[in-house]
Amino acid sequence: MRRTLVPQTSPFSRISPTRANVYTGSPLDRVAERRGDDGYIAAALAAPQALVAPIWRAQSLFRAEGVRFFSPADTVGWGITEQHWIFLGLWHERPVFTLDLNHLEDPLTVLAAPGAEFADIRHRGGLLTPDEGSILAHARGLVHWQSRTRFCGVCGSACVPQSAGHVMHCTGCGTDHFPRSDPAVIMLVVRDDRVLLGHASRFKEGMYSTLAGFVEPGESLEEAVRREVFEETGVKVGAVGYHSSQPWPFPQSLMLGFYAEGLSEEITFHDAELADARWFTRAMCLDPEAHGFLLPGPDSIARRLIEDWLTAG
Repeated sequence: MRRTLVPQTSPFSRISPTRANVYTGSPLDRVAERRGDDGYIAAALAAPQALVAPIWRAQSLFRAEGVRFFSPADTVGWGITEQHWIFLGLWHERPVFTLDLNHLEDPLTVLAAPGAEFADIRHRGGLLTPDEGSILAHARGLVHWQSRTRFCGVCGSACVPQSAGHVMHCTGCGTDHFPRSDPAVIMLVVRDDRVLLGHASRFKEGMYSTLAGFVEPGESLEEAVRREVFEETGVKVGAVGYHSSQPWPFPQSLMLGFYAEGLSEEITFHDAELADARWFTRAMCLDPEAHGFLLPGPDSIARRLIEDWLTAG
């Protein structure tokens, strides 16, 4: 696409985040400088106030009243080795760890947690405090990264965890692999008093959301916004204004939220990313069920972009 000249004054300057995004605002002191200190990590594991947030098949453990944490002492009999432990940080001076229980076919048979169940944190948002949501998202992201970095991308040899789970070290060529998040832009395209929302085939029936896509190499965030919108809907974008960001470990994205000025209106599908896309008025977004559609989940930055646009009037 040709370069688009952007006005110096953003038409979105009046829209600002009304509150923090879900999974942000972590209460943890990550004390990254102590991850390589084996004595410190051993002492943290032995601390009576230490907490463990286990992950099994990308899910966290919940009871009826909320998330279920354990102490390291509770993990006897879980088949845990030293390399399983991932240190997340200090939560009000309490060491917090996570570990991957995927080696267990049915972890509930060995966990002393009657009435508990593993579930996706996105489906248990009402049971989580903001602090807990941030910690569990952090845990899920690191466990996923480790599970996808068991072998070296340089030489193919096995990798082993180091630095309290924050480095995967290749046993062959010695390459150190570090946790990664994939940057993705997510944008609410605004034209006059309407916004552009799309429906992908993987979405819940009737749900329409903001457009999104991964940033490509050699591309600025603003360029990614314009390219993705045009590729998915054929709509041309002018001004782009930043809103906020959100970690999205489903599985490993960092969502970078924007508003985008729609310069054209006609929708044409250039790829198979979307099953449908439409322009929605402010009145429709204020009462989506009455107009026969659903907005994205309340924990998503997509929902926040829409709500903050509505709030700005």
